[in-house]
Amino acid sequence: MALLFVVLILVQVLICNHIMLFNVAVPFIFIYFILRLPVGMSRILLLTLAFVMGLLIDVFSDTPGVNSLASTLLAMMKRPVFYAYVPRDDKTKIIVPSIASVGWQNYSKFALTMSALFCFIAFSIEYFSFAGIQDILILTAGSAVLTFALIIAVDSLMNANSKVLA
Repeated sequence: MALLFVVLILVQVLICNHIMLFNVAVPFIFIYFILRLPVGMSRILLLTLAFVMGLLIDVFSDTPGVNSLASTLLAMMKRPVFYAYVPRDDKTKIIVPSIASVGWQNYSKFALTMSALFCFIAFSIEYFSFAGIQDILILTAGSAVLTFALIIAVDSLMNANSKVLA
């Protein structure tokens, strides 16, 4: 998990921060780490990891506080959003959200919702005003779709690698 943490930070800072498709889509691949953490993880540990990851992205991206606040809020919303799509039982407390563990349909709804939430929070903080709500919504939609596509691709690669190693 620590390797995934470092790799996603490096990919975000070195590659994704320099991508802006059609001036409406910025990929935020690092949120995959937050999505990948177990659902039953201690809330304090989850919030701490999300905050630290967001803070590291902020430090290297020169975005003071935007990613750390958005990541922390996203971590707070993880469990309620997950249980909105996956029935709650004893097995889901230890589950690590992925396509393999909850199925394509549930995971895609979860990942798209989380991507949209993160993008909306991040762009709202960045604009710090709802005067440009149209710009916020356009950036949110474009970035959420691009982030979602990358999250699905990375999750598929992670599942393929775990099957090969098993």
